[in-house]
Amino acid sequence: MVLAIDIGNTNIVIGCIQNKECLFVERLSTVHQKTEIEYAIDIKTVLDIYHIDVEQIEGGIISSVVPQVTNAAKLALEKILKKNVMVVGAGVKTGLNIRMDNPSSVGSDLIVGAVAGVAQYPVPLIIFDLGTANTVCVIDKNKDYIGGMIYPGIQVSVDSLTANASQLSGISLEAPKQIIGKNTVDCMKSGVIYSSASAMDGIIDRMEEALGEKATVVATGGLAKKIVPHCKREITLDDDLLLKGLAIIYDKNVSTNRK
Repeated sequence: MVLAIDIGNTNIVIGCIQNKECLFVERLSTVHQKTEIEYAIDIKTVLDIYHIDVEQIEGGIISSVVPQVTNAAKLALEKILKKNVMVVGAGVKTGLNIRMDNPSSVGSDLIVGAVAGVAQYPVPLIIFDLGTANTVCVIDKNKDYIGGMIYPGIQVSVDSLTANASQLSGISLEAPKQIIGKNTVDCMKSGVIYSSASAMDGIIDRMEEALGEKATVVATGGLAKKIVPHCKREITLDDDLLLKGLAIIYDKNVSTNRK
């Protein structure tokens, strides 16, 4: 069993992978000020809730886009597991061919998601990760990571709208009963949900045009389940994609070290 953690700007996704199956997925808030012991308590609490015995865990692996939190989380995990924890970055084998101008600049979360996507889905492949920022990764028919897109996340857009329009208050991210809103709140909800869904549909169209062929489309991230049901294109929801990718990378590196 492997304990996998993906640290994002808003949430920390945590789960245990055993025999390629994710036993659970939970999210903690990303808090820059937390110490290693505070993160250790949070993580241990999640493990206890799911009755996971620490002795059953072979090792841990982390991917992170928040450098300020990475070390505290790593130390917290090592405090719990009593063993070294792997962090995705330089020197860690992923098996992914990255065809970018500067491969080292690609976020570890994008790499991890792409590794899982290639292992699980037909290529070419388009992967959406809807979080603080929305990212799109494109894998071509040769299983090469060829690039993608980054645009403002849904909650970022909502926060910007409410902060800059004095008559508009905050809303929950859920679809209204009908697309044509009959009051201000429903108009805002409709705008956020359906503009996001339409953006995904349009991006898929343009990405497939650039690829010159149809692609498999997968979506992950904390807000994906809010948007994907309203898309017109066929999109597979995979909430634990990054955790599965972390487990694959862990196994690849541990197997190499054992040889």
